[in-house]
Amino acid sequence: MDPKAQIVGEFVKSIRVPGHFPPLPELRQQLRTMVTLMDEPAPALPRVEDIRIPGPAGEIPARVYAPSAGGVPLPTVTYFHGGGWVQGDLETHHGLCARLAKHAGALVVAVDYRLAPEHKFPAAVEDCLAAYRWVRDRGRDIGADPARVAVAGDSAGGNLSA
Repeated sequence: MDPKAQIVGEFVKSIRVPGHFPPLPELRQQLRTMVTLMDEPAPALPRVEDIRIPGPAGEIPARVYAPSAGGVPLPTVTYFHGGGWVQGDLETHHGLCARLAKHAGALVVAVDYRLAPEHKFPAAVEDCLAAYRWVRDRGRDIGADPARVAVAGDSAGGNLSA
């Protein structure tokens, strides 16, 4: 078995107690710990920048990953993280988004949408739609080509991108 998979497997065994569901803050921290144990380091990029996007309930935190130093507007992926709609954030998906930007040669805008259960449905959907529209309409400000904007995500983020 891959050594990283073994480490993650041991961690998962150590945190699972039959019949016990951990409190939400603990569950969220467990995901961060698992990502730390198994993720590869993020590649260096010319620009990684935290921004705020106007949203329906205030500003939405987001992070821009630029694979090149600028100049020509780039195709852009608006990325929605996974985590079962209750966990995940810009940090848990930092390495993945940096690798996506590097290997796709595209600008990646990772969106830190509002999580359940603190924010009821359709909060996450509204945030993701607002972020996509902002990238499409105002993306030139960050180096995006508004004619080439895609959406993507993993797990719950894949559902949100659909």
